[in-house]
Amino acid sequence: MILFAVDGLPLVQPGDDVAALIAAGLADMGESLQAGDILVIAQKIVSKAERRLRRVADIRPGAEASTLAEVTGKDPRIVQAVLDESNEVIRARPGLLIVEHKSGWICANAGIDRSNVAPDNAAGVLDDEQLLLLPVDADASAARIRERLGELTGVRPGVIINDSHGRPWRVGTVGVAIGCAGLPPIWDQRGLHDLFGYELVASEECIMDELAAAASLIMGQSAEGRPAVVVRGYGLPAGAPVAPARAVQRSREMDAFR
Repeated sequence: MILFAVDGLPLVQPGDDVAALIAAGLADMGESLQAGDILVIAQKIVSKAERRLRRVADIRPGAEASTLAEVTGKDPRIVQAVLDESNEVIRARPGLLIVEHKSGWICANAGIDRSNVAPDNAAGVLDDEQLLLLPVDADASAARIRERLGELTGVRPGVIINDSHGRPWRVGTVGVAIGCAGLPPIWDQRGLHDLFGYELVASEECIMDELAAAASLIMGQSAEGRPAVVVRGYGLPAGAPVAPARAVQRSREMDAFR
């Protein structure tokens, strides 16, 4: 199995065709998509292309946002943006705001990001900072990119949209999938047997998160400029059902910590 970045992608702008940029980038490298390829794409460029931007100066915080801003020490306008993208607040303490995003993911600040986001008006507006929101439906975004790549290249790869999330009991972020199309997100190995013949009763491997994390090592976290990675040669398990990323979300009834 090999992984390689799509080199030379330009800074994505609102309204850009992400699939076309990736196809052109591969062509410039002398590469092309092959059957069985999986493409991991950073959430950030998908959100930019889908115009998921919000200008901080336009946000008017409400009472709940103001209260949470005092608890967390965050800008109340940012807190309001987080609340607008969330179903509920899970945890709040100084420096931390964990929520359930409207799409069901549990994450800090509803996945809202400010890094590598250009200001709204570089001509001199004093308060021109923009926030980048998660896609409204990253599974649908992945499916659209997959179909578009099929139109452009004749190959419909598996597509994963990844983001960087923290973990409750570990320091540091790791790449995880928030959107998936054309591949099984989970390999349910229950009923298989180990080396000594014991039947597996609880083994469910999250394929999409493992691939998302592997691609994140190549993408980087700061100024690398490598938001798309091709995974080639990974053998998807036979018989595992194709499903969206949301299929891995644990139901509230099975959530042992909330």
